[in-house]
Amino acid sequence: MKLIFPVLTLTRGGAQRMLTELANRLTEMGHEVTILLPSDGVVEYEMKCKLIYAKEGELAVSDFPAGDVIISNFYTTVEVSQRASEEGKGIHVRLAFCYEPTFLPDNSRSFSSYNIAPNLLVLSHWQQGIVQMNHGIKGRIVPIGVGPVFNNMKIRDRNKRLVISAIMRKPEGGFSAHREQDYLLQQLNKVKAHHPEVEIYLISPPGEQAESATLQALVNDERYQIRTPANDTELCFHYSESDIFVSSSTYDTGSLPGIEAMRCGAALVTVYAGGNKEYCTHGHNCLMSYRFQNRLADDIITLIRDPSLRQRLARKGEEVSQDFTWEKSTRIFQNMLFEIVSRNPS
Repeated sequence: MKLIFPVLTLTRGGAQRMLTELANRLTEMGHEVTILLPSDGVVEYEMKCKLIYAKEGELAVSDFPAGDVIISNFYTTVEVSQRASEEGKGIHVRLAFCYEPTFLPDNSRSFSSYNIAPNLLVLSHWQQGIVQMNHGIKGRIVPIGVGPVFNNMKIRDRNKRLVISAIMRKPEGGFSAHREQDYLLQQLNKVKAHHPEVEIYLISPPGEQAESATLQALVNDERYQIRTPANDTELCFHYSESDIFVSSSTYDTGSLPGIEAMRCGAALVTVYAGGNKEYCTHGHNCLMSYRFQNRLADDIITLIRDPSLRQRLARKGEEVSQDFTWEKSTRIFQNMLFEIVSRNPS
């Protein structure tokens, strides 16, 4: 099949990682995949498929090549993809990596975008339920995955100080409020006050660290150590040196860092974010709390003080994560596209 993915950016992030994995693996499977970016689009992943750019600024219908399927994602790519589809450039399928109306600006436009594309794919049962409740469309689920680069490197040293890590993204720009990063720092500070012997690593993409005044200010805070992995191999190392990985996000359809950290052998302490229920079970493979319970620090402290529980949750988390692979995700995604195309013959 000829597949066109109109995207805004391929900078480091969960949605972009999934786009990259699907596009590259579909290319390896023999499909003709094209990524269409704005004229100033940024690509930070290694891509195996064709990249083309809009002639001027934002994406326009004239920028789309002809194909079998146009796969939109973020709400700003939906309208132009539908117009391109109506001009015969491919069947329009939306793969929604988040449900934008409830946590991003311009919610009137993002809400109405779900009334445009009848072919909808989502990442989790939680996201599926929200969209179906609000729009009457039952999207089909393409699960998240974990790449083979992420594995337990077995480098934790029980004789060294215990390491707690968390992802910190650039707050400037309005796209990280759902990550509850102020709450995260508040809770980590509480942990550090009770257990000054632990080391706390904050992991940020290097580009965001360089351009964010908020993230740069954390460099001078003696309570934290800053880590800026340049690639997935370095990120795997930081996951693997962590005894406990912490996620404070309250709104994620997939929540990749948690399951990647699990794969690397870290015990997960997390806030319920919706999509992370696909792989998280409180007390079985993680400690999970709802945000209103204000329990994140207490759960971290529980694992600091109970090494046997920490190690048991880490083992179970690593085991559960094995069921989530990008090969599986791509196969499911491909089969759904085949089915949609067969129902919409040209």
